[in-house]
Amino acid sequence: MYVGALDQGTTSTRFMVFDHGGSVVAVAQQEHEQIFPRPGWVEHDPDEIRRRTTAVMQDCLAGAGLAATDLAGIGITNQRETTVLWDRSSGEAVHNAIVWQDTRTADLVAELSASGGQDRFRAKTGLPLATYFAGPKIRWMLDHVEGLAARAEAGDILFGTMDSFVLWHLTGGPSGGVHVTDVTNASRTLLMDLNTLDWDDDLLAAMGVPWAMLPEIRSSSEVFGEATGPAAGTPIAGILGDQQAALFGQACYEAGEAKNTYGTGCFMLLNTGETLVPSTSGLLTTVGYRLGDQPPVYALEGSIAIAGALVQWLRDNLGLIESAPEIEALAGTVEDNGGVYFVPAFSGLFAPYWRSDARGVIAGLTRYVNRGHIARAVLEATAWQTREVLDAMRSDSGVDLTALKVDGGMVENELLMQFQADVLDVPVIRPTVSETTALGAAYAAGLATGFWSGLDDLRGNWGEDKRWSPAMDDAERDREYLQWKKAVTRTFDWE
Repeated sequence: MYVGALDQGTTSTRFMVFDHGGSVVAVAQQEHEQIFPRPGWVEHDPDEIRRRTTAVMQDCLAGAGLAATDLAGIGITNQRETTVLWDRSSGEAVHNAIVWQDTRTADLVAELSASGGQDRFRAKTGLPLATYFAGPKIRWMLDHVEGLAARAEAGDILFGTMDSFVLWHLTGGPSGGVHVTDVTNASRTLLMDLNTLDWDDDLLAAMGVPWAMLPEIRSSSEVFGEATGPAAGTPIAGILGDQQAALFGQACYEAGEAKNTYGTGCFMLLNTGETLVPSTSGLLTTVGYRLGDQPPVYALEGSIAIAGALVQWLRDNLGLIESAPEIEALAGTVEDNGGVYFVPAFSGLFAPYWRSDARGVIAGLTRYVNRGHIARAVLEATAWQTREVLDAMRSDSGVDLTALKVDGGMVENELLMQFQADVLDVPVIRPTVSETTALGAAYAAGLATGFWSGLDDLRGNWGEDKRWSPAMDDAERDREYLQWKKAVTRTFDWE
């Protein structure tokens, strides 16, 4: 027997199958279109994603010669905050999904912040008011799609982050689809109280979101329903937002353990156990995971909007490279960044600043600078942003990390990983299975169906693949970090 994981990400959807040791048995993946209707707007076609979901499940199972009966369960992990509204009767989306990076709700966020400031809802939600989260995106669609608000009040329109949308369709859609989400995704809406783990009347009223459209909030690991389609009859038994899934897949089950995922964005999570740790340093307090009826495990998170997406931008918008992996060789043609710092505030700045008015800058350009320096500055941007988040985590938690577990597509970049260790001044460790997001979702489903017996079973699967140790002089690190900080200030107040 095996366990499947559906990983619905920002740029692609994939289905992966894992064995009991946590090794990848099979994978199929398809990209979907990134839609940019206006500057700062980012959308996906939910119906395209739904088709991709069915296709990758079918391709993965067929390619590996597996049947649905070979799967003990399926877990779902998803790009968080991306918001879909759909018709309960037809199952069709009423508008393109508004992606987590989208900034169109800036005016609404400013309006909500006018009374009580950016931290107006932080005590309940653990979140600042920002365009990042799902609640304002729901409100925007209700305000801008004709007749939608009345239909939502009447219960004809359903809301979900991508986990809910995919699950509802996988379990029957208009014919009995299960409308639920898990605590990790619900904690990213600005609508759930972290203490009660339920939707909150005051938050819903402030945001103008009707109860009738909301999914039921459940744990991250339990049987939600049975799949239809390519994996018909298989229990769907795990849901985790992608970054919490990576925390779970990295076996960060003890308070003080942390991981950093390098994907489209970059996300560092620190397990704080059953303790809610409020942030005073620009981090998010979020639910890490909840297993069945056990108490929830909380986390502090530093969210960075643009990491791997900056490499894609260099490839697609500037044409400096033909494929993402080429950036390492190009950056390796120079010894340092030539004095260049690239702050990719394309969607404003997330942690620890939360500045939706910021826009990207390249600072320190001279005639000396060449393509290699730009490429190196692109990679270093991810490492410096991570350093800022780690500083905030130390401040909030009082925990000094002794090492950082890393995962995601960019961890194959040796130059970046070494530079990351250098600027953090702690070892950086890559696990044997670097696709920990899908693995975390599989773990949640496998625990719920008895495929794995408990957390010790999962800890035994984690193995170290490679370690990078810091090798940068303290004075050089401090000098460069000051230059990075100076470059960040140049992005403020642009919009």
